[in-house]
Amino acid sequence: MMTSGKKDKPRLIGMLLSYSASSASLLIANAAQLVTFAILARSFGAEEFGRYVAFIAITSIAVHLCGLGASECLVRRVPQDPTCFPRIFGHNLILTLASGAVLVALGTTILPEFITFGESTARSVWTTFQLVLTNVVLVRLIMLGESIFLAHSRYGAANASVVGFAFIRTAVAALACLVFQVETVESWATWQLAAHVFTLVLYAYFAFRIGRPQYVIERDEIRLGLLFATPFIFRAIRQNVDLLVLGFVAGADVVGSYGVARRITDSSYMAIDALNRLVYPRLAVASMSGIHNAFRLTIRILGVALALGLIAAIMIFISASFMPLIFGPEYVSLPHFLRIMAWLIVFVAVWSIAVDLLGAAGQHSSRAWVLNLSNGIGAILIGLAAWAWPPYGIFIAGYTIELSIVIAAWIVVKIHVARSLAKSQEVKA
Repeated sequence: MMTSGKKDKPRLIGMLLSYSASSASLLIANAAQLVTFAILARSFGAEEFGRYVAFIAITSIAVHLCGLGASECLVRRVPQDPTCFPRIFGHNLILTLASGAVLVALGTTILPEFITFGESTARSVWTTFQLVLTNVVLVRLIMLGESIFLAHSRYGAANASVVGFAFIRTAVAALACLVFQVETVESWATWQLAAHVFTLVLYAYFAFRIGRPQYVIERDEIRLGLLFATPFIFRAIRQNVDLLVLGFVAGADVVGSYGVARRITDSSYMAIDALNRLVYPRLAVASMSGIHNAFRLTIRILGVALALGLIAAIMIFISASFMPLIFGPEYVSLPHFLRIMAWLIVFVAVWSIAVDLLGAAGQHSSRAWVLNLSNGIGAILIGLAAWAWPPYGIFIAGYTIELSIVIAAWIVVKIHVARSLAKSQEVKA
């Protein structure tokens, strides 16, 4: 008879191989994104790039509003019941297109009053329309393809979609800026829009081969989707309020250097994202009969996540001094900022596993309370810190917030696990 250890070995090897492929795809994609960022930073110059970074900070918040968190039910419900895919697919398309239309209309109307691109009002509005449509609606629809592949355990296709999207953006940035000498956001907006439309058409072809959508709204999933999305929205606000405030109180060179450092630090989270995107469906299945059944698996994953976070932090710290060679001599503060921010990923690694368990187990309300409260307070704290002591106040506030999320998330997990275990024992008795 095969022992449990022998049974677990192939499963462990398979998971390691899946993680290796997942992390490799995200690593390649993030490297490509950084190359894209470097090309744009060099082509635009510090002042134009600083305004572009401030604009992207806003769309980074809006993209989480687009779709109202509907993509989460793809990777939660479809692994449990594949027959529900057509309904969930249609549900996602309806909510994404409806919310996206509202966000594009609001963004095109409001944003040109604060951030302008182009020499006239009409050109600024047109540029804004293209940027919001691309970075909010089209990005959300393209990302939906990855969720569809993950929901069907097609990890190779999911990895290819991530890498392909990043490579297309890099190739278009190189073509636009290095060959056709694009040097303004106004000109770049059209190139970016065309690249995203091409990618969306390509990915839609493969997604529709898996299954045709049924255009219905799953009413029960709207509330869960909103609860799932709001933490990302609050986190995006907290992560981008620093850039918005810095735009008012600091010079363009500081905003540009800090924006690049933030982008690099955020990209380093891919080591954790690669793990989370694999284990979320597994945690959903493991916790079907109670969250306590998935707790032991979660602890094992936590050890892996912590190790990955430490490795990523060390790599960023060591490579910081080489960044001006990549992004240009104008970004003089970049290495210093990176060395300070590098260790944030360790805290993110620890709390992300806890909130993933809550989400996979259907405890969206508790997950939302932990993240929304921490990030809501954090946004205010970082905004005040950025205003009072730019940019070093941001660093102190950032570490304080991440630590508070770690403590709160694991306390809530322990409470739910204890309740679930007690309920299970009562049923057995």
